[in-house]
Amino acid sequence: MTATTATVLTARALLLDMDGTLVNSDASVERVWRRWADRQGLEGDEVMQVVHGRQGYASMALLLPDRPMEQNHADNARMLAEETADTEGVVEIPGAAPFLAALHGLPHALVTSADVALSTARMAAAGLALPEVRVTAESVGASKPDPEGFLKGAAELGVEPADCIAFEDSGAGIAAARAAGMLVVGVGPRAGLHGPDALVRDLTQVRVAPEADGTIRLHIG
Repeated sequence: MTATTATVLTARALLLDMDGTLVNSDASVERVWRRWADRQGLEGDEVMQVVHGRQGYASMALLLPDRPMEQNHADNARMLAEETADTEGVVEIPGAAPFLAALHGLPHALVTSADVALSTARMAAAGLALPEVRVTAESVGASKPDPEGFLKGAAELGVEPADCIAFEDSGAGIAAARAAGMLVVGVGPRAGLHGPDALVRDLTQVRVAPEADGTIRLHIG
């Protein structure tokens, strides 16, 4: 994989986060997690600084370090059900639909901290087609920022991690992709706080150009 200029990246496969990258689900995330924060007696703004990119139980473990992990997993299951049912205001990130269409027939995978039900609901609410290869919460034993999800996505595509580019919006996701040995295209303002290799406002700033040798050339900006 090479970065030939500041705005052109080349890879053999792309690994795509969902929330904040393909789908804007902030409205739903805010509603559900602020209710949880109130129940725990936590400051909502503090909670919102932690939850993006991670599985719920991992966020809870950071916010309530003395609480039994079994309770976190139980809360996480309830939260996933709440989020799956709450799709009001869930929309595509600008450019996501044509971006996914341009990847048709090219190696790419969804790598999300959401489970199957939540990822299916949110992609449908945003009017987006699910990639054929998907790594969801059920697929891994560790949440981002652990690299397991990205490494599994690369393995399922049959591509070396170093030949993949990840698209991410959160600090946890960017750290996970970096730990997997991948370059990262950051999407949106949250990503800019964590030093991705390239940064776009949204996916309208990415153009996909397949090469004859099977590589994917990305024009950024």
